Amino acid sequence: MTTFAPDSLDLNRKLPLWYQVSQSLRASILGRSPGAPLRLPTEDALAAHYGVSVLTMRQALKELETEGLISRHRRRGTFIEPSARRGTPVRLLGSVDAIVAQQSGMSTELLDHGTAAVPPDLAEHFPGLAEVATYRRLRSDEKTGEPTNHAVNFLHPDVAARVDPADLARWPMTKVLRDAVGVAISRITDTVEARLADPETARLLQVPLLSPILHYTGVTYDQDGRVVDVALIHYRGDRFSFTVTLDAH
Repeated sequence: MTTFAPDSLDLNRKLPLWYQVSQSLRASILGRSPGAPLRLPTEDALAAHYGVSVLTMRQALKELETEGLISRHRRRGTFIEPSARRGTPVRLLGSVDAIVAQQSGMSTELLDHGTAAVPPDLAEHFPGLAEVATYRRLRSDEKTGEPTNHAVNFLHPDVAARVDPADLARWPMTKVLRDAVGVAISRITDTVEARLADPETARLLQVPLLSPILHYTGVTYDQDGRVVDVALIHYRGDRFSFTVTLDAH
């Protein structure tokens, strides 16, 4: 039987190992794709995967079992509870200009751009495509130079062919798509959720490993209902505020 494959983890020796392992495995479980296997590897295999003792692994699994994310069965193994999914996010309505304003006001460094295979968890947004264009950017506070967020954009190749990378150092991607490329944006669906900083994100944002961050997913659609851009942005938890005003009338 195929088993679930958890993400990798670079351990921080200043934090309890069982806690780091449990949080990493928890994030893998909650962020798994719909068709991922439910059976976890054995304790020995998981301990080897994370580079910890079986005792540490056992303590981490006990934490997840207490939380109701997994169930353990003698002789059968350990399984992810099928109901262990994030709750449905709150969906709010607003304007594209509000998105542009929220993304503006910071200095931006284009780290790299190119093409990559469509990530499995984004395949539903890019049906029939094997590759998409990618852009990685790091935004920083203009006054202090302190990094505030790290963004990765996945663009439809037809749209990316008209993007001037130099524009991304001046404007947010949404503004580039709308005003420079001429995409008729019909809507943007935003999701914001709490996560823990993985090693690469912690390095770029200059925060401790596994510290809380806010993960933003923005899916941009054109007037034909086609996804033209998926933005994945990690915000420092101490440098992000999210205010929503709902009109009762």
